[in-house]
Amino acid sequence: MKQGLFQVLKRAFTREPKLHPVEQAMAKRWIKQRLLVVFPDLRNNPRALERAYQSLSLTPRAGTEEGELETVFEVGVHEEPTQL
Repeated sequence: MKQGLFQVLKRAFTREPKLHPVEQAMAKRWIKQRLLVVFPDLRNNPRALERAYQSLSLTPRAGTEEGELETVFEVGVHEEPTQL
């Protein structure tokens, strides 16, 4: 129990690690590829693809599992998608 409490306090008082630009670009590319698979109508429309990506509101954070050192992206959709 003490280890869990210590980890929560430590996470609360430390800043999120900066992401390397290469990791950000790789994550953005992967997410856009997944969007193209799910929404094939975005395939020939780069502006609509970028809008769909921006509407996801991705938030990077450090992993929360014990021993997890990788970055995790949380997706938060704040608005309903509109028809193109």
